[in-house]
Amino acid sequence: QVQLVESGGGLVQAGGSLRLSCEASGRTFSHYSMGWFRQAPGKEREFVAAIQGSGIGTYYADSVKGRCTIFRDNAKNTVTLQMNSLKPEDTAVYYCAATTDFGVRLASARTYDYWGQGTQVTVSS
Repeated sequence: QVQLVESGGGLVQAGGSLRLSCEASGRTFSHYSMGWFRQAPGKEREFVAAIQGSGIGTYYADSVKGRCTIFRDNAKNTVTLQMNSLKPEDTAVYYCAATTDFGVRLASARTYDYWGQGTQVTVSS
């Protein structure tokens, strides 16, 4: 069982930056690939970024490529999403997720077994 707790959401102006963090419970954090997804009102949950357990191997949605960076600290059981040049369309609830899977399947929400409760990100124009 893995428990995930996100933090770092908030209100920011367009063009600004936010750093989202996710802390995981358990002693085998490095065995899990981690992903970030987001869901805006009235829309389906969509992939944002993912990172494999070793930290080597990252994946990004086209909509955030070049603006977001995902990284992890396996010693601290954390995964972080650094978001820059934020746009109003980035407004959503952002979720952290964990899976023992890897590779291109990390872009699908169905791949993940564990989810956090989400953190709100609001970007004003």
